[in-house]
Amino acid sequence: MPTYRTASEEETIALGEKLARELPQSGVVLLVGNLGAGKTTLAKGIAKGLGVASPEEVSSPTFTLIHEYGTPPRVYHVDLYRLERASEVARLGLDELFDRKAVVLIEWGERFPELMPPVRSEIRIQAAEGDRREITVTSITI
Repeated sequence: MPTYRTASEEETIALGEKLARELPQSGVVLLVGNLGAGKTTLAKGIAKGLGVASPEEVSSPTFTLIHEYGTPPRVYHVDLYRLERASEVARLGLDELFDRKAVVLIEWGERFPELMPPVRSEIRIQAAEGDRREITVTSITI
């Protein structure tokens, strides 16, 4: 389980670009970390690395819940922070996204493990002092 350390927003984006090359062409990736840990910053790098959006084009889907990037959408960026119950999440139609040939990045997905696919990757981001981050990547098969 590789662990990386970054010391700035730029380094976190660059790591996301690198990780994008290691991701499968389709699959689910949970971005796990506390509020402000850098989940969206890492998503910016992943989107850039997959060639679907520049970092400036990627923003947190906190209020819209799902952003699509690429044509056809090759990356779905989902944020479940504002949802409280599994029934609310189920109404989003995530199962349909999981079946598409796309990378599905999900922030706060660990709050609803019963709705996540059994085969997925998790990227855990832990904020440290300043802009420093510790980022651990795991593949999960349940």
